[in-house]
Amino acid sequence: MAFGFSLLVAAYAIGSISGCHINPAVTLGLWIIGKTKTRELPYYIVGQVVGGLIGALVIYIIAKSSSIPFSAETSGFASNGYGIHSPGGFKLGAVMLAEVVFTGVFVFIIASTSRLSMPVGLTGVTVGLTLTIIHLISIPIDNTSVNPARSLSTAVFQGSWALSQLWVFIVFPIVGGILGAAAWRALRPPSDELPEDVSEAGAPPPYGRRPQPK
Repeated sequence: MAFGFSLLVAAYAIGSISGCHINPAVTLGLWIIGKTKTRELPYYIVGQVVGGLIGALVIYIIAKSSSIPFSAETSGFASNGYGIHSPGGFKLGAVMLAEVVFTGVFVFIIASTSRLSMPVGLTGVTVGLTLTIIHLISIPIDNTSVNPARSLSTAVFQGSWALSQLWVFIVFPIVGGILGAAAWRALRPPSDELPEDVSEAGAPPPYGRRPQPK
């Protein structure tokens, strides 16, 4: 639940500054449907990776300060994994499918709830609760990724098996995000499409919601 509520709060905290993607799979999905500019992709993705690493470092420092001995390598540091490193012992194929499906659903819902016909201000709530549901379902499968930056940040501190399995949690969330965006692009109503000059106006609210035409 902490993952979902944290995203909910972040959407309102920085949504008006950057759109609050904080996830490379989401950024690429929104790029597919034209809500992220090509020239901004490197800034988003680098910022997400650096932010994830800093967040993991903060958690690592706090954990190491405990009087109870702590090791990121032996504990797993909440890293994503399959096979013997899956909380429920799920195999690679199941983990690949889960990451594609759940990331696709996540990006589809982000795109759907940030469209023009949705009430302004509810995107953060919907997306945050969606991420909560995804974690409640898929933590037993692979500790839930749906975010390559999140997976990278914990794998770096785990330092062994998590790094060798990291490719799964980079490739398949991105595949899922692109498929979710493609599904939305095929289904979205024409009323949600605006001329480019309108989409450029103003600061982006959560997830690149395009401003209403005047």
